[in-house]
This record gives sequence, structure tokens and C-alpha cells, in this order.
Amino acid sequence: MTILITGGLGQVGQCFRQLSAQYPQWRFVFVDLGDTDITNRRAVRALFESLGNDELKWCVNCAAWTAVDKAESEPQAARRINVKGAENLAEACAARGIPVVHLSTDYVYHNRQNTPFREDDPVSPKSVYARTKLAGDRAVLRTNPLSMVVRTSWVYSAFGNNFVKTMLRLGAERKTLNVVFDQIGTPTYAPDLAGAILQVIRKVGTREIPAADIHGVWHYSNEGVTSWYDFAHAIFELKKMDCRVHPITTADFPTPALRPPFSVLDKGKIKAAFNLEIPHWRESLIRCLKELG
Repeated sequence: MTILITGGLGQVGQCFRQLSAQYPQWRFVFVDLGDTDITNRRAVRALFESLGNDELKWCVNCAAWTAVDKAESEPQAARRINVKGAENLAEACAARGIPVVHLSTDYVYHNRQNTPFREDDPVSPKSVYARTKLAGDRAVLRTNPLSMVVRTSWVYSAFGNNFVKTMLRLGAERKTLNVVFDQIGTPTYAPDLAGAILQVIRKVGTREIPAADIHGVWHYSNEGVTSWYDFAHAIFELKKMDCRVHPITTADFPTPALRPPFSVLDKGKIKAAFNLEIPHWRESLIRCLKELG
């Protein structure tokens, strides 16, 4: 069985690559923009044809425009990847009757509430990034009846650029840092997310779960709730770094793109359907810091 991972050089894509050694019975194919332009329908078709109709059984789309602030000034570029690219992959999968797992974001929820968002809660995207991701979600779900949209939040890992690595770098350079305390959510350790998706693939493969049952929106993040301020504080505490964190408001740190003030995700649906045990965000942070050394 072949599993195609797009966005193979991104955080989650590289975590799939790392975990692939634990699944020697499967063949993983990793592609990134330099290999295949997913915004080009013909290029996507050619990729799928090269992989063979009989062996290719899954596609996990980790490719995305994730430069949230830059998307405000380059909306068409963000739309090409987040909407057209996602739709092209879902369409190619649908033509072969295979499932696609598409990664999305908590940013689509920008409503004023203080209870975790469920998959059927109203969406209210407030940035170009959020609107293009939501449009991509809808295109994938519309195009392929075997599509699983997984919305996640605050992703970090040992790979790429992310909040944890930024804090470690800045904490080594400065004695104090200002970090917003009024944006509340849950960090997601990318290896946990990738591992959960591989469990979904395994359970569908063994027919514990019918493939048709994956269709729809699902939530995945680590357990627990925190703010960016508390997340930063935990990083320095665990690393025993001498850097003091000062809490500031979002208004004190304006950015081109609006961030959701509260975007905690309810994971009850995915935990119940796939019998997943999800680690607390602090446990996973400890694992990441050990990996980073």
C-alpha cells in the first residue's frame, strides 16, 4: 500500500517521514512544491499516474500556505495553495476512489465563546489565511466523498519554524520577552498529529472503521488549554532558561492578520471514533524539548 504525503518538507510532513519507519508494511511517497506543483491540475494527475492506480491507497495533504500575516498582502498565492491545490488533490483521489486527509486550522473559528469548538459550530474566519483554509476545507469535502478534514491548532515540532523554536532562540538572546496572554488555545505536537492520522489509516485498512465514515470535519490537538504567554513560560521553565516572560495583550502586539482570541478544539469526536489517547500539551512539549536537545 502506498501513502502519498504532500507538503513533505513541512513540519507535519517531516514528522510523517520520521514515523514511517514504524510502518515498514507501507510505502510512503513524500512530495513538496519542488517536486509537484499541486496548484497545477495536470501536474497532480501526472503524479498520481506515476504512482500507479493499484498501489496508491491514501493521500495526506500537509501542503499549505501557512505564512498567516504574509497572506494578507498575497491573497491569491495563499488561495492557490490552500484552495486550488487542496481541491486538485481531492479530485485526483476521488477519481481513483481513495481517501484524502486534509489538514486545516483552528483559525476558521473566530467567534466569541469560551467553550471548546465542536466540528458543527459556526465558522467565522477573519483573515485571508483563515478564509482560504475554510474554502479549501469545503472544496475537499465537496469533491471527494472519502475526505477527512482535520482541523488542528498551534502546531510545533523539532522541524521548521514554530513558536517553540522561536522562544528558545529569543530566550537565549534576551533576558525578557513580551508574549500575548489573551489568545487561548492548545498547542499540537506535530508527531502526535501525524501518529493519530496513521492510526486512522490503520483502522480503516483493517476495516475496523468503514472508509466512508471518515468523511467530514474532525478536530485534533493535544489535551489541555493554555495561552501563548503560559506556553512560553512553560518552555523556559522546562529548559531552565533565565528569561522572564511579561504578559501583554493582543492590542499591544498588532499583526496584519487577526488571530482568534479563543480557539480550543473539542476532540471528543475523533477520540470516540478511533479510540485515540491524546497526550496533554505539556507532556508533548517535554518530548519535543528532549528531541531538540
